[in-house]
Parts: sequence; structure tokens; C-alpha cells
Amino acid sequence: MNLDDDYANAPYIPNSENYLQHWEESAREYRETEHSLGRAQLNLPYGKHPEQVFDLFFPAGRPLGLVVFIHGGYWMRFGRRDFSHLASGPTANDWAVAVPSYPLAPEASIPKITQSIVSAINVAASRITGPIILTGHSAGGHLVARMGQPDVNLQKFVLSRIVRIMPISPVSDLRPLLQTTMNKTLNLTEITAEVESPALYPKPKNIDLHVWVGANERPVFIEQAKFLSTNWQATLTVEPLRHHFDVIHGLEDPNSAMIDALIRPKIANL
Repeated sequence: MNLDDDYANAPYIPNSENYLQHWEESAREYRETEHSLGRAQLNLPYGKHPEQVFDLFFPAGRPLGLVVFIHGGYWMRFGRRDFSHLASGPTANDWAVAVPSYPLAPEASIPKITQSIVSAINVAASRITGPIILTGHSAGGHLVARMGQPDVNLQKFVLSRIVRIMPISPVSDLRPLLQTTMNKTLNLTEITAEVESPALYPKPKNIDLHVWVGANERPVFIEQAKFLSTNWQATLTVEPLRHHFDVIHGLEDPNSAMIDALIRPKIANL
């Protein structure tokens, strides 16, 4: 069985190329504006690889804590500069936001990408005090979900600060990807696909969990989100009318339901 069509998003989203252009233009405008205002630190290294770099965006006042956003792209494309604008919702609510790039497949395997994200979070957390919230989209949803497992070896002090993980449209079970042609690039094996599947792990301890997916996404993404939320006993939001490319737009809106779910429940307890 070949599952390429099941995991194909762009062919089922009208004018899908416009979303990629929107991301690039909105990200550049936001990044340049925030940098000019002194509210962005760009190109901060967290490792030796050229893509082990993150951008850090600040609110106007003292940060309540740190949100880390991990981008998607099936572990094969995009980078931090495509998604800078998604920091605007949290920063408007007084949270700092780190947006890292990471080495991509096939140069980097998914286990190595996972460890890159560990390093990115450890380094970003050293710059901002307070609670930490992790969110990511698609492959980035997979990566933040992986951070809830003890085998990834986040620094204990950093792990203890994580109050919430919100995977958005995550690939939570990687085993079906073995039946796609993209695996020629990802080079997953049965073992790595199982080890790197967060839905197969126990529910992370002492962390609030919220899985988010669009109601108009491809059925496999809704299934993946439900599988993760069920196994983790996590809150699940299926957002009406959203598909795989616009489901992240809520991060741009300081008053969106997604921002409410991401940061507001804990603010009263800070």
C-alpha cells in the first residue's frame, strides 16, 4: 500500500501556493519590524550546524515566560524565517518566542532532528526565565510532542519548567510514513519509526497537553491528532473550517482561540 496521497496536503488546498508566499512575506515583515524596534535577537546559535540557529522575539515588557514554536515541512523543508510572524500572538500577550531552524532530511535523520530541537530548547531556555510552552505544526507538532518523553534528555531544569505542549496537526505515529515515497528521503526504519512516534509513549507527566487540528484537514491528520490525544488523555480541539495550511494562523491573532488555549490558562498561576 502506498500512502502518498493520504499525506499530501497541497493538492487538496485551493491556491495552496499563496499560503507559502504569505508565510514568507509576513514572516519577513514581522522579523524586520521587530528587529528595528529592538525586540528581536536573530541568528542565535544552539549548535555547530549552520541550521542550528534560532530567532528570539520579545514582548514590549518583561516576558511572562517562553514559547517555542517548531516549524513543519515533513522534516524536509522550510526554516525559522518562514514562520517569524507566528510569534506575534504570544508576544502581544507578553511571552517571548523562540523560533528555531534545524538540519533537514536527508542530511539529518529524524532522531538527529529531535536532538537538535532538544538543544534548541535548552539554549533558548537559558535566555528567558519563567515557564516554557512548546508548540509546533505538522512535523513540528511531532517534534514538540517528542519533548515530553524522558529519552530525549532535555535538561532537568528545563523539563521542569515546561507547563504545556500543544502539537498542531502533528504526525504522532510515524509508522505509516514507511509506506510513502517520502521515506526515500526520511530513511525511517521500522525501529526508528516506532521510537520516534510520540503517540506510542506514555502521557508526559506534570505537563498540560492540548492537541489541535483543523476540521478540513486530510483525514489522516485528524486521525493522527485523535490517536495522540486519546493515548495521552489530552484535550483535543478540531477547529472548524481550518485546513493544514491555515490552521496555524491563530498564532498570529493575540485574541484567537488558539492563543487562549496556548498561553492563557496558566497566566493566572504565574
